[in-house]
Amino acid sequence: MNVNDVPQESNRTLDGQRKGVYARRADGRLALVPSQGWEVEEIVTRQAVEAFEALAAAARERARRGESSPLEYHMYRARMDLSLLAQASGLWRWRVRRHLKPQGFARLSPVLRQRYAETLGITCAQLETLD
Repeated sequence: MNVNDVPQESNRTLDGQRKGVYARRADGRLALVPSQGWEVEEIVTRQAVEAFEALAAAARERARRGESSPLEYHMYRARMDLSLLAQASGLWRWRVRRHLKPQGFARLSPVLRQRYAETLGITCAQLETLD
């Protein structure tokens, strides 16, 4: 994409902010160009957010029925999946998967609860609830 072709449509998901996009200058070199986004990007971002909201709602219901732990709900609410939560918290995927089950979550040490809470940007008390 050339510098003059960088989309400058208004993107509501960026909330008036700009982001950097690499584009080719007239001399053939790459340059970082500010962009206000474009409509296609907004549509795809909105679809991804809606998908995570649906996953969070389903996880919340499973946790209320005792089929899943509150960790799964908070993971999706934070727009993370299993791999991303494992990477961000510094734990193996199989360990995080175990903690998504009520029995595994109940046995979590205070240190691991704090690690998950920090990773998700919530308190330990919030981690244990579905609010």
